Amino acid sequence: MPFWIVKSEPSTYSYSQLESEGRTEWTGIRNFAARNHLRAMKKGDLALFFHTGDEKAVVGVAKVVAEATADPTAPKGEDWSKVDLAPVKAFVEPVPLSTLKATKALAEMVMLKQSRLSVSPVTKAELAVIAKLGKTKV
Repeated sequence: MPFWIVKSEPSTYSYSQLESEGRTEWTGIRNFAARNHLRAMKKGDLALFFHTGDEKAVVGVAKVVAEATADPTAPKGEDWSKVDLAPVKAFVEPVPLSTLKATKALAEMVMLKQSRLSVSPVTKAELAVIAKLGKTKV
């Protein structure tokens, strides 16, 4: 099973909001590489949830509950996609970006090399390291 990381400004959509709602459409992605990652997501895949902005930390784990379909927020005639996510669990301790960058085992992480992507893949080993840093079993 592939793993992912999705990024959101908490003032726009936070992990606690996902927990409260129980499910959301992950819309608004307007980058071709991130869109292709969305299209590669399969039902049941796990995604780390990263808060951007002032917080800059992995704060939880979500699960893909519906695979990619057309993004209803896309401008007419444009080919963008969305997936549906549901919460799995919040991290016991958020894992700050500074910790991700300082952790040798994460040096090749796509998100750290291509920081502008709002959706990117994560390896099983990277997921394990991040979950351990967050004191959370995944």
